[in-house]
Amino acid sequence: MKLEFAAVNEWLGKKMFLLVLVALVMGCLLRVPDSPLVRVLLVALFAYMTFVTSLGTGFKSFIQVLGRPWVPLWALILIHLVTPLIAYSLGNLFFANMPETKLGLLIGAAIPVGVTSVIWTALTQGNIPICLVAVTLDTLIVPVLLPLYYKLIVDQSIIINYASLLIQLILMVTIPSIAGMLFYDWTGGKAAGFSRGIGGVSSKVALFIVILLNASLVAPNVSWSVEIVQMMAVVLLMVAAGYVLGYVGSLCIPNSSRDIMLAMIYSVGMRNISCGLVIAITYFPPAVAIPITLCMLFQQPIAAVIPNLFKYFDERKLRFEERRQRHQRTIYNS
Repeated sequence: MKLEFAAVNEWLGKKMFLLVLVALVMGCLLRVPDSPLVRVLLVALFAYMTFVTSLGTGFKSFIQVLGRPWVPLWALILIHLVTPLIAYSLGNLFFANMPETKLGLLIGAAIPVGVTSVIWTALTQGNIPICLVAVTLDTLIVPVLLPLYYKLIVDQSIIINYASLLIQLILMVTIPSIAGMLFYDWTGGKAAGFSRGIGGVSSKVALFIVILLNASLVAPNVSWSVEIVQMMAVVLLMVAAGYVLGYVGSLCIPNSSRDIMLAMIYSVGMRNISCGLVIAITYFPPAVAIPITLCMLFQQPIAAVIPNLFKYFDERKLRFEERRQRHQRTIYNS
């Protein structure tokens, strides 16, 4: 039975793009009504996914990264300085006469790291401690950074109540991740087997439900028009640029490995869209929330495409190497 779950987990891991796509379509069609129960369910599912993810790493590894947090800090510099500049440039280029849309793009780029970055880092065998530290540090600096950011760029002072956001992040990330890492250490690493079997399968099902529910909550806010299609194209470009920035940023890290690269890609590329929507709806006109809403439609599908891109280029590199070796043997034999 354990082997069967491991096989199913491996199969689901290879079909993540299809899984995400089906969840998005079902969410847009089903239209689950928003309610406190749905919000509680989302937090619980996130907490479970984070716990299962953390079963693959020890607390010692997390402390080591926390003691030398240069890579997570580099990721946060890219997130809160470079990415907003990209959004600002895209806004001025395509929506010069639409200030609400420009502001929505800026908010979408400046919000905290998404919790799902940890999940995707784990799914692709990335460096989980780096991603966890990035999320943890971002949680600490965001209450100071965001109000200052909006004051400088929007010239509007806003007082954001971060108590509920902080509590949610503690429930979704901090507590389950620490519990998972401690359980990993307590079992001597044997708990990782659960995350590769039934835990891995159930966490992917949880991710499916999370994407479905989020898509269902977002869909009513999107009304189709030429402006929306144009906005979707620009938002797609902005979201993709975030992932590319994470990849380029990883190349600047000395002795960077594949696991660090994946942690950087997902940490820099993924955002807490729910947080952005709350800020936009609470403090700004409704039109500001539209670009942020569209971010959610692209963030998960692109995340699912990334491992397929790595696989494609790995196979291409392998085929090139095989051709090169055959060519060398031909020259040697002749």
